Amino acid sequence: MQRNIGLWLTKRAFVNPHREAYVDEFDVRLTFAELNARCNRIANAFRAAGIEKGERVALLLMNSAEFTEAYFALGKIGAVVVPLNWRLVADELAFILKDAGAKRLIFGEEFMDNVTDLHARGDATDIEHWLQVEGEQEIAFFAESYQAFRDAADDTEPPVGASGDDMLYIMYTSGTTGLPKGVVHTHDTSIWGCVTIVASTYYQETDRFLSPLPMFHVGALTPITMNVYRGITTIVMRSFDPVRAWELVDKEKVTIGLAVPAMLNFMLQVPNRERFDYSQWRWCISGAAPVPESLIEAYADLGLEIHQIYGLTESCGPACLIDAENALVKIGSTGKAFFHTDVKIVDAQGNECPPNTTGEVILRGDHVMREYWNRPEATAETIVDGWLHTGDVARMDEDGFVYIEDRIKDMIISGGENVYPAEIEKVLQTHPQISEAAVIGQPSETWGESPFAIVVRNDASLTEAEVLEFCNGRMARFKQPKGAAFVDEVPRNPSGKILKRILREEFPGPAAV
Repeated sequence: MQRNIGLWLTKRAFVNPHREAYVDEFDVRLTFAELNARCNRIANAFRAAGIEKGERVALLLMNSAEFTEAYFALGKIGAVVVPLNWRLVADELAFILKDAGAKRLIFGEEFMDNVTDLHARGDATDIEHWLQVEGEQEIAFFAESYQAFRDAADDTEPPVGASGDDMLYIMYTSGTTGLPKGVVHTHDTSIWGCVTIVASTYYQETDRFLSPLPMFHVGALTPITMNVYRGITTIVMRSFDPVRAWELVDKEKVTIGLAVPAMLNFMLQVPNRERFDYSQWRWCISGAAPVPESLIEAYADLGLEIHQIYGLTESCGPACLIDAENALVKIGSTGKAFFHTDVKIVDAQGNECPPNTTGEVILRGDHVMREYWNRPEATAETIVDGWLHTGDVARMDEDGFVYIEDRIKDMIISGGENVYPAEIEKVLQTHPQISEAAVIGQPSETWGESPFAIVVRNDASLTEAEVLEFCNGRMARFKQPKGAAFVDEVPRNPSGKILKRILREEFPGPAAV
């Protein structure tokens, strides 16, 4: 069989035609055969409309069957998917569409205002073909009904249009600093991303996988692809809601899943959780941000294993994963490298660090991105001699377990000492009156930089002085925050990473003496 992600769905529909492939919270249920038939229809519709190999098609859709089928369909015929972050404003979307050179856009009615704005801008984008997924609103005057376009075609298997190193999708990074870059993944890198996950995790034939992350994120797109490969059912949340998550775990008998730490934290805060049956839920992978040890322990008390994962968009997801055997023994670690992945910790000169010495994480594997789209210099800076330089700081113990410390760019240098915000955040999150915490550096006349804490409290009586006193004795003095502020919510990107750039703009300092 050719190395094509779309053909995975073709094969699974042949092997297990009647098994559930896709279920969502609106009770849309598709078997593998039904999902494949819909996929073939949209693929044949695009072929009839003259789509060419390598042509970019953007998706501005909530999690949905339409997103899923379009992804596999475009992969089959050799087109390239450009998933769009639906939290972006029109200016940001216009940049990505122009940068990618996308000619076609599939969008949901939820985004009508932004799409109408984009259409009015004329050649600010290269979009020529606008497809609107029908809902309650009328079809825009400049758009065509996605469903009518799809259903006018037949469901025969289309000719395969791509394989191996051909592009599958361009996924734009969240742009926490600077303009977003398009991460290019091919059919091969995606295939290897899934294969290394399957080789490193614990799936069963009857598993049902909860997927609450947005599909424009690698943390959703790679698992959905992998679930087709493995033949298990994906339970899709259109958007995350903690109560609804517990309801789906109960109703759909979820056994495994993936959620970022913030989602798991919100789920813990749902009152009367005992009304839901989650006894069959064995494990949940969590990553994209450090997983507090207290969160792992809280879910362990519920009988649920939290397996911390470390990965990147550039690696198609996989880098490191903690296994069930060591999830509590090595609590706080993100585990060892995935099965088909090599990971090293290196110093500024590229030399491998001794055990328990911090340095930059670098990794390699056949699942690493091909390139940054139209960014040869950024690609050359990031992939050196086959190794992906992550920009993340970590240490590896003598047994090969990796402990992520922080981002290099977020590191604070205070009085010549390196201070990692994540280390302080972990301490703050153990305070019973703190639900979330973020730490940034503020300019200091005395120390160069000093840590500053931004806290979401669950008790309005908590004061700044109490926050600072809590840190006293729990960390070295040079690491202790010099000040603290309270916010209602810590800003995060869709993958759950704290947007430190926004916090630095909101709390510029200077630091208290």
